[in-house]
Amino acid sequence: MYRWLQGFLFGLEPERAHHLTLHVSRILLRIPGMNHLWALLWPKVSDHWAGMGLKWENRLGLAAGFDKDARYLEVWKALGFGFVEVGTLTPRPQPGNPQPRLFRLVRHKALLNRLGFNNGGVEAAVPRLRQRPKGLVVGANIGKNKDTPNGEAVKDYVTCVEVLHPWVDYFTINLSSPNTPGLRDLQEAGFLDNLLETIAGLACQKNVRRPVWVKLAPDLAPDDWQSLWPVFAKHQIDGLVLTNTTVDRSLLGAQAAEAETLGAGGLSGAPLAAKSEAMLKAMKTYGTTDGFCPSLISVGGVMSGGDAARRLESGAHLVQVYTGLVYRGPALVGECVRAMRS
Repeated sequence: MYRWLQGFLFGLEPERAHHLTLHVSRILLRIPGMNHLWALLWPKVSDHWAGMGLKWENRLGLAAGFDKDARYLEVWKALGFGFVEVGTLTPRPQPGNPQPRLFRLVRHKALLNRLGFNNGGVEAAVPRLRQRPKGLVVGANIGKNKDTPNGEAVKDYVTCVEVLHPWVDYFTINLSSPNTPGLRDLQEAGFLDNLLETIAGLACQKNVRRPVWVKLAPDLAPDDWQSLWPVFAKHQIDGLVLTNTTVDRSLLGAQAAEAETLGAGGLSGAPLAAKSEAMLKAMKTYGTTDGFCPSLISVGGVMSGGDAARRLESGAHLVQVYTGLVYRGPALVGECVRAMRS
């Protein structure tokens, strides 16, 4: 069914196809009885897991960027995701980068995006988060506004935590998107130490503590991420999301030059798989040796159930998908959960 629908969607501009698919899905779900039909088409699979003070229906999540403003939470619940990461959300609304800013690289089962944290701001997301489906773990991926100087970035992350704390289950600090100028410069020990120190108290309000994750770029050299490890350990962060998109076009092989004509942006999908998994394995080994290893959330190039299962074998506690959902459709969700459960 999705293969037929994909032919139509891939005939549309990618960002338009994305919004159309989600909007129609939400409308369909609100038709009486449609939930039962979805359950027949894409049966939910349970694989209960407890960790970081939370109970997860299963260990497969939707990565940040797919539902930036928390508009489609009931869709993800119906498809069988165990958790969803909304955002990236910023303190103030911003339009993101000029269009076109999302491209398919179909031969590679990849996407190239330079969206640039387009979102309606944290305050606008709160009413929708208040009405989120029961039993669905929802995290917030948070970032700074494009026009906020790096020297004032901490304040943006603080604002996001303060506003969203009552309404989400965890926070992911995004310092690794390649589409906000200068953001990756914040993947530095001094800044990160200050940021984590500042939000430590904010993450615990009214005796409720929200886990804090940090999302890293796959392009960090080992020396760079190892320099951050003492900061992670000092603040006992709960999770590392490995990884964001890559700026390494060499992963496309002979088609790298063709991709360059599309301009700047982060690459996701199948070409990222080996790089993302290698970083996961390296951090698992390093953390085991160091004596501190947070939960590892693997994302990047998960295109099948086999891919998801291998991430668990490589040390991941949780797995997220994004581009795989574009190319494989809803069936990927149950396939991944079944593979991780077996």
